[in-house]
Amino acid sequence: MPEHHVESGNAMSSHSSSGMTTDVGGGAQTKEIYTYKAPWTVFALSWSHRPDPTSQFRLAIGSYVEQYSNCVQIVKKRANHAISAPQPPDPHLAAHHQKDQEYTYNSTQMFKACEFDHPYPCTKILWSPDRSSSSRDLLATTGDYLRIWNVADDGSGRGTLLHKKEALLNNNKNSEYCAPLTSFDWNEADPNIVGTSSIDTTCTIWDVTQQTARTQLIAHDREVFDLAFARGKDVFASVGADGSVRMFDLRSLEHSTIVYESQNLVPLLRLEWNKQDPNYLATFMVDSHRTIILDIRVPSMPVAELGGHSGCVNATAWAPHSSCHICTAGDDSQALIWDLSAMPKQPIEDPILAYNAEGEINNLQWSASQPDWVSIAFHDRLQILRV
Repeated sequence: MPEHHVESGNAMSSHSSSGMTTDVGGGAQTKEIYTYKAPWTVFALSWSHRPDPTSQFRLAIGSYVEQYSNCVQIVKKRANHAISAPQPPDPHLAAHHQKDQEYTYNSTQMFKACEFDHPYPCTKILWSPDRSSSSRDLLATTGDYLRIWNVADDGSGRGTLLHKKEALLNNNKNSEYCAPLTSFDWNEADPNIVGTSSIDTTCTIWDVTQQTARTQLIAHDREVFDLAFARGKDVFASVGADGSVRMFDLRSLEHSTIVYESQNLVPLLRLEWNKQDPNYLATFMVDSHRTIILDIRVPSMPVAELGGHSGCVNATAWAPHSSCHICTAGDDSQALIWDLSAMPKQPIEDPILAYNAEGEINNLQWSASQPDWVSIAFHDRLQILRV
């Protein structure tokens, strides 16, 4: 059985110019950290978008096991139940805090609400952005193919869920081989649209309801590693092994715009579009300690580069409620939050908040429905942090 436990302490600490972290507010501060321990390395993760109380603290996580048989779990947080006589949850955590740190503990736990098998590790997992409680509760994964899953309460009263595979989307039915999908994005303005990226240099735009491909285009000269929609339903961008960021418009796919090319065309791994200010994109190169911020109005030159990490950056996430805040995470076990409001007038030297995890952070997502919460994945742990 997987472990689940709660830690309460400073989730994020303010970051001074010397690079040291200090307690937020300078005094006793209580922050919440919830940890779920899975039976395998956690890679893919996603927050549910639904606002109803049973779905607010609900995440999907995917295993990373180097074999065919992998797994997806849906994890939820139980309702709060205060307990008396607070004491540190475990010795190693207590050692990281000052004696005057105010601790409050409760018996809230993360628990597994659903589990199902998945062929190969998920390269990405996302809940449908449709927040309507009357619509189907859909989840999508990519790996060898794009799969759509439907989940529903099992009626047990325990918060557990039933799952059903709704669709397996394959645009290459004439071949027994498939080109693995590296990533995808679910269009927030039109939840019927999903875009996938593949190692075969293509991006495919899918109609979820019809379960068909609307269009497939050769997007890059080499493998495509990520795809992200801008605000609205028509514009998306992609990055890949050719070191370029390319922008497309579904209304005129015969043209694309190269927004940026990395120095020496080093592969670009991930792409995050700022949904509050669609002029800004974030990306990073393979084996790089820096995150590149681009302004699509000023192509070819980064508007900012964020350092701060002593290991490779693995993930970035824009704040869903603010146009000028972004979180980065990497192999140095750090999650850093940056305030970009000063760019481009002055360089962004230091993050404003920092969190040190207990292992290399593989992935990160900022909750769109609850913008006070960020989730990270490291080793076999999913951790959610109140920022």
